[in-house]
Amino acid sequence: MENLVAAPNEQSDTASAARDYERIARAIEFLGRNAADQPDLTEVARRIHLSEHHFQRLFTRWAGVSPKRFLQYLTVEHAKARLAESRSVLDLAAGVGLSGPGRLHDLFVTLEAMTPGEFRDGGRGLAIRYGLCESPFGRCLIATTARGICALRFAEDESMERAALRAEWPHAALQHDPVKMADLAHRIFAPLGPRPARPLALLVKGTNFQIQVWRALIRVPFGSVVTYGDVASRTGHDKAARATGRAIGANPIAWLIPCHRVIRESGALGGYRWGPTRKAAILGWEAAHGFG
Repeated sequence: MENLVAAPNEQSDTASAARDYERIARAIEFLGRNAADQPDLTEVARRIHLSEHHFQRLFTRWAGVSPKRFLQYLTVEHAKARLAESRSVLDLAAGVGLSGPGRLHDLFVTLEAMTPGEFRDGGRGLAIRYGLCESPFGRCLIATTARGICALRFAEDESMERAALRAEWPHAALQHDPVKMADLAHRIFAPLGPRPARPLALLVKGTNFQIQVWRALIRVPFGSVVTYGDVASRTGHDKAARATGRAIGANPIAWLIPCHRVIRESGALGGYRWGPTRKAAILGWEAAHGFG
């Protein structure tokens, strides 16, 4: 039986967005499958069993822009324009010695890597709290330690995710704490307010190469996109785009380590560990809130 905690009053926006996402995802998936036919708003609304008016209102509440504007953000042409802009922003930041351009919407995130010894110990002596939470992009499993968040992945089945956590951290003490995770989810998925004074700490385990790639991803700002080659170049491994792609795919902390912001050089969105529909939804949502 799933344990989803009802959000407190201050979390109502996140909970509402999570409920809306299920229908939004179906609409985005339908549009992706039928892009060549360019279905109109009436047809899309009918496919998800809503009136055109209700669908327009629901979509705008979730995305902050109309469905038509949202779809423009997912075109190859728009993706290429965002790539060019993102590269100039990141190059400028590097030129003045900044880790990133520090846009208003960016979360304040720090990343700590476990030592090789801790990695081998499989979490021995570590207490991990976890819970299944709502987010604007569907349900997600969040797990955290005293040193930082160690997992965030989109999921539906809490028992399967608990088994996966146990496999990843075989010697850690797991504690189900959905209330604390719901509070944390609200902080994670509400980046449009004032920048928090206290950083969100992340605790990851991986190879040195993976850690380099994940640190590079953290520096890609909200609303920006980069290519696999860009990430490889920024880690000093220009010839390792394929290996970089594998490290990106192994990212254990969705959203906060924003692997969704990596697309193909052609402007196509490319793959995503948690599904192409969710990647399109996140990128469109970020574009709408960054530029809409």
